[in-house]
Amino acid sequence: MKLLITGGAGFIGSHVVRLFVTKYPEYQIYNLDALTYAGNLANLSDIENAPNYTFIKGDITDAKFLEDMFAELSFDGVIHLAAESHVDRSITDPMSFVMTNVVGTVNLLNAAKNSWVSTGGFDGKRFYHVSTDEVYGSLHNPEDFFTEETAYDPQSPYSASKAASDHFVRAYGNTYKMPVVLSNCSNNYGPNHFPEKLIPLMIHNIQTNKPLPVYGKGENVRDWLFVVDHARAIDAVFHKGKLGETYNIGGFNEWKNLDLVHLLCQIMDRKLGRPEGTSAQLITYVTDRAGHDLRYAIDANKIMNELGWQPSLQFEEGLEKTVDWFLANQTWLENVTSGAYQSYYKGMYANR
Repeated sequence: MKLLITGGAGFIGSHVVRLFVTKYPEYQIYNLDALTYAGNLANLSDIENAPNYTFIKGDITDAKFLEDMFAELSFDGVIHLAAESHVDRSITDPMSFVMTNVVGTVNLLNAAKNSWVSTGGFDGKRFYHVSTDEVYGSLHNPEDFFTEETAYDPQSPYSASKAASDHFVRAYGNTYKMPVVLSNCSNNYGPNHFPEKLIPLMIHNIQTNKPLPVYGKGENVRDWLFVVDHARAIDAVFHKGKLGETYNIGGFNEWKNLDLVHLLCQIMDRKLGRPEGTSAQLITYVTDRAGHDLRYAIDANKIMNELGWQPSLQFEEGLEKTVDWFLANQTWLENVTSGAYQSYYKGMYANR
């Protein structure tokens, strides 16, 4: 199989690429990434020389580039993770999210459809679109969970762009009978997480004795899943998921933001040899995010019952592993926070 993974230099994408490269040596894995701020090939330094791995620098908003690439390489499958994903950035620059998440997804659908139709049809092909639980909006009843039947109600430019891309994927499945499958996942955490996101931001700020910014009163609730478990779920959906179906992926692991930050403070105080309570003094409450969803919670029973997947780690164990990774990878963190990783890799792949 020749498999294209988009956004494979990003946080989740790099874990997916690593899993497929190591688990399926008989596959040829192609990692397409534009190497924007969130794409970092250092995330894949351990497998970059694997014989079944190829990196391609390119942008999914470039339709001609995608058409030429599909014509040349004739992919059998696509796992589409490339996306703008930071809610705060979507509030200040929504058009970038429309271009990458909506236009880019449609470009990719067209390239795959045209390639597969021109080379014998859809038999043995699969287009897998990876999405987010944020398309469902916000839960207010503590007894409710997002299921695959929950109506879409996106509340931010980011989630609206992902909802639109989900709709286009389903529309191509219905209209053109493309072999599509989708998943919507809860918040991820783990190694290589870009440090503007909550957990790595708090880890880095605790290390450097900077304020720990908490939106509003810290009462927003998120369901957290270890990124390696998400990669395992993507593997299960790609290989065993029923075409045309959606699978919700989550950890059954809800935490209020403030409680999560306090837990991180306790872990970091212990790891850094600081008196208990030291890091918690850095907590600072800031003006709440515009349109901030109150609670996300995933009902992952479908993927568990139908595909046999389940999370492998309890949250406290996963968080310990995550903190240990960041403390052991200071060079990676410094290169990302300084921006040095961007100039290095952009120069290396400028003409490819």
